[in-house]
Amino acid sequence: MRLVIFGLTISSSWGNGHATLWRGLCRALIKAGHEVTFFERDVPYYAANRDLHGDSCGRLVLYGVWEDVHSTAKARIREADAVIITSYCPDALAAGALAQDAPRCTRVFYDLDTPVTLARLEAGETVDYIAPEGLGAFDLVLSFTGGAALDALRQRLGARRAQPLYGHVDPEVHRPAEPQPHYAAALSYLGTYSSDRQPALEALFVGSARRRQEARFLIGGAQYPQAFPWSPNIYFVRHLPPSEHAAFFSSSRLTLNLTRSSMALMGWCPSGRLFEAAVCGSAIVSDYWEGLDEFFRPGSELLIATSEQDVLDALDADEVEILRIGKAARERTLDLHTSAHRARELCQFLEDAHQPQGAPQLMEA
Repeated sequence: MRLVIFGLTISSSWGNGHATLWRGLCRALIKAGHEVTFFERDVPYYAANRDLHGDSCGRLVLYGVWEDVHSTAKARIREADAVIITSYCPDALAAGALAQDAPRCTRVFYDLDTPVTLARLEAGETVDYIAPEGLGAFDLVLSFTGGAALDALRQRLGARRAQPLYGHVDPEVHRPAEPQPHYAAALSYLGTYSSDRQPALEALFVGSARRRQEARFLIGGAQYPQAFPWSPNIYFVRHLPPSEHAAFFSSSRLTLNLTRSSMALMGWCPSGRLFEAAVCGSAIVSDYWEGLDEFFRPGSELLIATSEQDVLDALDADEVEILRIGKAARERTLDLHTSAHRARELCQFLEDAHQPQGAPQLMEA
């Protein structure tokens, strides 16, 4: 297939979770024999932190303003088998209008931020990447979040066919690595600063660090404010490129997974970071949300923390148990949650989208 994607970014992992996911998915699609073109608006903050090198993810088209790329985008869409437009794509509406004029291709909207999208709409805010009439014009709507989010996409935004395309990891990029002293920690956390993750981060991470002053705690990520409640034993690494994630996860005894509150409320929302840590063999301590046990088995493939005491208990677990949990999480991820798995699911969804919904099934006599 020829796939054309209009997204937030694939060229820079700075301050966003989209880029790493797209890189893994696009590499897997290309390995399976498909052709991928990714359109990305060239904005200064991503240009200054660009960490994609080479063409392993397909053809990248960077552009300054939509008018500069309109003709190229139109030509690519007319040649495409499928066009995918994503949440937070700055030119989603313009790309969507072109796709509607190309009936040959399957038109897809992929919301990698569904609970955030729905919360903004409920608050009466404008969502720039969704047209006022909703998502009914798309042949397929994909969501990074499953469960109730899929019902909301159908009922609130008119999606005719909605399917979950969850997070994933590329095991060629993320895998167990040699521990590095500068990433060593009793507990680590990797994630861009987010105000709606902050209460959980303070309760589970900062609170535990204050109770265990003799231990080293480590945060990696971008956009953390000066007013963050640091303590002397919390160390900080500013934005880490994906090439450093494996060493980061492999160097800490435990790593913490936290979910944005709007996503946790809807459930069925495994982050890309969750799978990255797991495939590196790291023992994960995670907050809880509905559906988590469909991805990993609590107690045997990761540990659940709803309070500071849960984190302290995890820190006190013996080394044999910590290693066993990390190994089990890695095996589960390789079996079910790689980028190649999601690429196959995407291709099946695209194939199914060609079939009319409700069409009778032929049965053998």
